[in-house]
Amino acid sequence: MSRRTRVLVVDDSAVVRQVLTSVLERDRDIEVIGTASDPIFAIERMKRDWPDVVLLDIEMPRMDGLTFLKKIMAVRPTPVVICSTLTAEGAETTMDAIAAGAVGIVAKPTSGLKQFLEHEGPELVRTLKAAAAGNVRQVKAATVAAAHAARAAAPAGVGRAGSSAPGPVLRQTTDSLVAIGTSTGGTQALELVLTSLPRLRSGVVVVQHMPEQFTAAFALRLDRLCRAEVREASDGDRVLAGRILIAPGGRHMAVERDGAQYRVRLSDGERVSRHKPSVDVLFRSVAEHVGANALGVIMTGMGDDGARGLLAMRQAGAHTVGQDEATCVVYGMPKVAFDLGAVEQQVGLGDIARAVWSFAGDRP
Repeated sequence: MSRRTRVLVVDDSAVVRQVLTSVLERDRDIEVIGTASDPIFAIERMKRDWPDVVLLDIEMPRMDGLTFLKKIMAVRPTPVVICSTLTAEGAETTMDAIAAGAVGIVAKPTSGLKQFLEHEGPELVRTLKAAAAGNVRQVKAATVAAAHAARAAAPAGVGRAGSSAPGPVLRQTTDSLVAIGTSTGGTQALELVLTSLPRLRSGVVVVQHMPEQFTAAFALRLDRLCRAEVREASDGDRVLAGRILIAPGGRHMAVERDGAQYRVRLSDGERVSRHKPSVDVLFRSVAEHVGANALGVIMTGMGDDGARGLLAMRQAGAHTVGQDEATCVVYGMPKVAFDLGAVEQQVGLGDIARAVWSFAGDRP
């Protein structure tokens, strides 16, 4: 028998700790090795028995979760999944935690907690197992090298993200687009790739598996950091050169042609490949409506969402890129896509920006 995934739950609410422990231990492959009401107690607990993964609240007494997360990553990089409330303030702080190294987010409502967690229990278990199996230590080192490679992706003389070089964001119809899909570990990876890019002649559409409320905060963070305009997508938004649209949590996003333009359409409905938004929904729409004028990129994440959609894109003539195992936090989605023959080119995280630039870079 394989060893069970050992989880430490850190939350200041006794009710939350009790419910989470009950939900998690229904799975025979999960062992909750302990709980802690704040990070000070958690540190003492971890000195005796280090977990495979930490399920961490953000707002706690004595030491906040963000400070605790930074301490963990500095001493012994360990998979951490944030369990945060569905509020604007919680979403903003959670984005800081993701930037500090957390690999996933679990939404925690302000009411109806027990019913919510029981309903979302299977997905929570999958997230923790995938996070625990991820190569966080290896990826932490690889990401440093990836950052240097990514920021060297654009040719000399072209303004890079975060630079003071002139070059207004374009506002013209795009005849091509870049579609990106990712999940566990993807927020950090996306930030590295997108902030490394100069202005583009193609629009970019992104599905990152993330709960509602958090996608708006994520888009806002990227908009502050990127050269391109980044926004959470609204139904009917045009896909424009120099614009990056992030699918909102809880809604599917697809691309459709509207005359000489591309627009995104948002919809409700059932989860596809266990997710909403689903990468498969986005990729299949791009295969149908954009075809060979698209680049598909599948990045770190558990499961298989996006793999078959990427195959449809490749069969429609699109270029396709998959992130390699060495730089993925979880080599799940890219592996399934590669095994299906959907990936035309498999590259490290630092080379994804180069591939996007090669396809969509705005040449002077």
